[in-house]
Amino acid sequence: MSDNIRLVGTVSRGIRCPIIRQGDDLAAIVSDSVIAAANSEGFELRDRDVISITESIVARAQGNYASIEDIATDVRNKLGGETIGVIFPILSRNRFAICLKGIAMGAKKIVLMISYPSDEVGNELVSLDKLDEAGINPYSDVLSLEKYRELFGENRHEFTGVDYVEYYGELIKECGAEVEIVFANQAKTILNYTDCVLTCDIHTRARTKRILKAAGAKVVCGLDDILNQPITGGCNENYGLLGSNKSTEDTVKLFPRECKALVLDIQKRIFDATGKHVEVMVYGDGAFKDPQGKIWELADPVVSPAYTDGLIGTPNELKLKYLADNDFKDLSGNELKEAISASIRQKKDNLVGNMASQGTTPRQLTDLIGSLCDLTSGSGDKGTPVVLVQGYFDNYTN
Repeated sequence: MSDNIRLVGTVSRGIRCPIIRQGDDLAAIVSDSVIAAANSEGFELRDRDVISITESIVARAQGNYASIEDIATDVRNKLGGETIGVIFPILSRNRFAICLKGIAMGAKKIVLMISYPSDEVGNELVSLDKLDEAGINPYSDVLSLEKYRELFGENRHEFTGVDYVEYYGELIKECGAEVEIVFANQAKTILNYTDCVLTCDIHTRARTKRILKAAGAKVVCGLDDILNQPITGGCNENYGLLGSNKSTEDTVKLFPRECKALVLDIQKRIFDATGKHVEVMVYGDGAFKDPQGKIWELADPVVSPAYTDGLIGTPNELKLKYLADNDFKDLSGNELKEAISASIRQKKDNLVGNMASQGTTPRQLTDLIGSLCDLTSGSGDKGTPVVLVQGYFDNYTN
């Protein structure tokens, strides 16, 4: 076998960086850390390598934080400060609980309408089997808190052990607001309780707002409409509170603000230092589903809020096993290798409808790479908020 044949395809490496603080020169830190890692580990950067930066350090460097007092002020200003319907929240201490504190501080009463049997991202409130046993139709049936408890009792989250119904109810009361909890999946149900509504769904928010407005709601806001302009602290013009995380018990870290300039800066720094044209992206949650807990990871509004232009689009790939089992089923060894390699070299720029591409993944490149990076960096103490992906754009012929 020739020494110059590459035997490794895609490689994903977590890159350790200093702890990032507000005001740090993130472009310099990321570029220097990647180059230092390459020198330390003995690998070379290549054209079309992808440097991915987790959104949390971008927002931290930007100082994009907000207090629950800021949330309360904006909620009060936009929704009137009386009885507010808060609908379709996800069940998360990290993602929603601190936001809910601020929301409750901005109202006299919260009617909390929770979707069931699970929230939008798959956190289960009650099992489908229990719904079947109780004869409940989640598409049409509206349950009071009392009816929910009568039918299903206490339900603790499989992973966190938290009874989110109790937890959210107590949290609202501790913030000085009255609370009423109902369970329903039709957005317009909330209008039986109040005509001022804050919808907290993420990926279905545009539809929910449209339905509520058409049904006669007086005021409709989404989480993306809260803190989309600064009060006294941070904001996010595009996503508001969407994509925020708990920072402390009374502050949230918001999704990073405009950061296209950051990824372009890092791309240029790497080119100036190495002569290699890399791609750069900022990533948050990946987009994948856990088969055990049934949780769809993507609680951010998008996987990637900023990326260089080389990451626009979807993969354009042929299915090797299709070629091997169909077009070249009578070939083997080097003859099969050469035939498949020739097919790859001759493939068109758009393979939509081509049988040999069926079963490949027609997802956005940033969603695929972001998911890979999210799994690589983890969400705990790995200390690798930057991920270097090499060979992602290679194929069998490289």
